[in-house]
Amino acid sequence: MWEKKKPKEELKAVLGKGAEFTGKMIFEGMVRIDGNFEGEIFGQGSLDIGRGALVKADIDVHRVYIGGEVKGGIKAKEKVSIHATGKLCGDVHTPVLIVEEGAFFDGRSSMSDATQKDSFSGKADKKAANG
Repeated sequence: MWEKKKPKEELKAVLGKGAEFTGKMIFEGMVRIDGNFEGEIFGQGSLDIGRGALVKADIDVHRVYIGGEVKGGIKAKEKVSIHATGKLCGDVHTPVLIVEEGAFFDGRSSMSDATQKDSFSGKADKKAANG
């Protein structure tokens, strides 16, 4: 409801309903998965996981839209959106996380990057040491 429209991207590939694939996917642009995928996904663009799809993978892309089921960790440079029909079991690292009413999310979310975490914990350690 609050989400802006998906950016216009050229659809590069579709894994159709009833199709299964195991392995590593690397892409630019937009990829849609409506079938079953297991492995690793790396992309410079958007991953659209359709209703009824099952993805068991670690995902590293710019944007993820989840309408089906995902089991695995997600690192998204821009955002992760879990639609009302979506289910995510795994940790998420992204600056923007959208979870619609009715969606399922079981995992941890993080919005800061590792360098920020290190600098914050370092400051706290120095403060504690200096007393």
